Order: sequence, then structure tokens, then C-alpha cells
Amino acid sequence: MHVATNTKVWTLEEVHSLPDDGNKYELVRGELFVTPPPGGTHETILARLSRILAPYVESQSLGLVFHPRSVMRFGGSEVEPDLMVRQPWTGDERSWDNAPSPILIVEVFSASTRRRDQDQKQRLYMDAMIPEYWMVDPERCAVTIVRPPATDRTVTDDLTWSPPGSSAPLEIRVADLFV
Repeated sequence: MHVATNTKVWTLEEVHSLPDDGNKYELVRGELFVTPPPGGTHETILARLSRILAPYVESQSLGLVFHPRSVMRFGGSEVEPDLMVRQPWTGDERSWDNAPSPILIVEVFSASTRRRDQDQKQRLYMDAMIPEYWMVDPERCAVTIVRPPATDRTVTDDLTWSPPGSSAPLEIRVADLFV
């Protein structure tokens, strides 16, 4: 029995030539990930989190809260995090290559994304030196906080975010994301 061992290595050019069919196409180190449109639970969690984050981010002058269709590029990879906080562009706004690096990235797990969010995308974010990455798990009503070099921590009660440059931490009651 012959088992295929070669997988196609994709390029950004190839990914950008794919049809706009409602799916999300992401490239992580040559591996193509295709994700169908998110469901209501996923989007509700993100809406709640955005409502909490946006006033804090603005009051602390941390930048803006960005949603999918905004991308992060690093080392030939391109992903569309569910949510990220970063400064807006100061240069050529047409190029994602010039976008400021996020200070926070959030991914909400779904059945089709859990493994890649915990594996390939987490490694990509850590290699890109993203200071904080949250993995939101609707099944467990929990958030895993990744803050290198600290050990990953999963919380189900309160989450505290104290990004550099902030004058006060943001306190989030995790249960409020899942109501």
C-alpha cells in the first residue's frame, strides 16, 4: 500500500488567487487552512469581547480592535485572527506587510479550528513575538492565556489584561463572554 507523504506547500500568491467564496483562507508556514463562515455562538462571543475591549483599548491609547478580514503576516504566513489589538498604520495602508504588530490576538475555538488554534497558529504567534494570545473555549467556558515566557494559564473566573503602556489593568469576568 502506497501512502502519500508529500503535501502541497502553498504561497501567499496562490492563496490570494482563491475565490472569495465565504470561506476564510489562512496560510501558516506553507499549510493552507480553510475555515467555513463562523456560527452564531462564535460571533456572539466576539461581539461581547469587542464590547469589553474597545473602550479599554481606546482609553489606554493602545490602538484599535481589529476583526477578521484584517490580517497578520509573519514569515510568509498570513492569518486572520478572530480579534486583535494593534496600532493603526502610519505608512502605506495597502500593505499588510507594514501593519503594526498586534499586542493581543484572540481566537475563539470551533470544531474546525481548535487544533490549529492550539498548535500551528499558537506557534506562529509565539514566533512572531505576540505578547499575549487568548484561546477562547466555548465548550469549557474558559480562556487560555498565553503570555511568554510564563506558563499558559486557563481561567474560568476572571481574566486580567495589563498590556505595556496601560495605566490600569482590564478585568474581564470570563462568564460574561458566554452568557
